Amino acid sequence: MDTFVLRLEGLGLKNYVTQVMLWAEQYQLLQIDAPAVPPEELRAAARYQIQELLHAHADDVTLDVMRVGDGQQKGTGQIFVVAVANAVVREVMALGNAMQWKISVIDIQETAQRNLQTVLATLEGHAGRANAALVLVNEHLAVLTISANDELFYSRRLELPEGFLTAYWGHVSETPTLSAAVLANSSPLGEYVPDYSLGGVAYGSDYSATRVAATFSLSDSAAIHEKTQRFVTEVYRSLDAWSRSWASMTLHEVRVHAGERTNDLLELLGAELDHKVQALDVGVLFPGFEAVTGDDAAMCLPLLGVLRRTEVRKP
Repeated sequence: MDTFVLRLEGLGLKNYVTQVMLWAEQYQLLQIDAPAVPPEELRAAARYQIQELLHAHADDVTLDVMRVGDGQQKGTGQIFVVAVANAVVREVMALGNAMQWKISVIDIQETAQRNLQTVLATLEGHAGRANAALVLVNEHLAVLTISANDELFYSRRLELPEGFLTAYWGHVSETPTLSAAVLANSSPLGEYVPDYSLGGVAYGSDYSATRVAATFSLSDSAAIHEKTQRFVTEVYRSLDAWSRSWASMTLHEVRVHAGERTNDLLELLGAELDHKVQALDVGVLFPGFEAVTGDDAAMCLPLLGVLRRTEVRKP
């Protein structure tokens, strides 16, 4: 940390009011039924309810909770629970102390992403309609969020297969026989339920090349095509689960970001999804961002979402 502090000091970043964002691997985001307790007891009750789902002992994590949705729909008594290892919180606070920062908020990927999609929907006049954002956070992980009325309603993490970001994706429809084989080996859409028990990560989908080769005896190019199909299928299932769970809130659009592969992802999902798909383009909010590319763009995008944090905390 000492070296990092010296770098920050060299940039003149000492003694500021600071907002911090945790990377997705630093916390769990779980969705559970809201415990029937007074608001002041909600965190304690949530801690007890999720203790079997945590990656660490319940006493070794810091929790925060927020309501699922905007509270306008009946029968939506659920909450999101953010669980962060105490060691991670201590590291953040130690950095803040070293830099003489006043840390105003510690944010997460999902809410930062929500902030960006919300302000873009508002600019288009669709703030009250459900909108989705799918961001390929890094070469291993994509985060899907669905928001409306400035609030987060749904979140799911999707593991990306090895080499996915550098592979040629093509279209699922290019190989009808293979597509049928993949769907036949996947659980039917009607049986799909997002797996929140493991933090929303799609651990149930095995993208390994070994499994692909053993099941289909495919060439390397066909194997990555099969992995692409599985990814598209998981996105489709997530949106299908939303449509059936929130029938009164039709999904208006899906915004996507995959860095330099954004146009490729637009083409892939635009051909396969029954929704309007467009880029999560923040240039209108942050002029000049289009000049940022590669890893820098991937790191900066959610941080821009933290800067758009304007909401008043709701109970």
